[in-house]
Amino acid sequence: MAASSPKDIELNRRILDEITSKWTLLVVNCLCDGPMRFNALRRANEGITQKALTQCLRRLEANGLITRSVVSTAPVAVVYEISPLGRSLEPHLQAILGWVERHRSDVMAAQDAFRLRSD
Repeated sequence: MAASSPKDIELNRRILDEITSKWTLLVVNCLCDGPMRFNALRRANEGITQKALTQCLRRLEANGLITRSVVSTAPVAVVYEISPLGRSLEPHLQAILGWVERHRSDVMAAQDAFRLRSD
């Protein structure tokens, strides 16, 4: 990787902060499977609060990773969909999620060992 200026490093850090926040990757992963409404996203991400999901979706939309569409139905529906920019994140997201699946037990064992040493 080429040397970066302090400004580039700061911009990279800010973008990484956005895409690695607590729920972001899980929500993006859901939307990679197709458009979803708010409550469907909430059900798919068990444990997320309404406030956290709202904040996550707003950040994703502000960063161009998803689109938000209002559908004229009764009642009005809002649908979230992955954008082309968000779709470009998908192979990297799948690689990260695959790593997590393969190494979950290793990480859990390391955490347990650390806790035992710390106590």
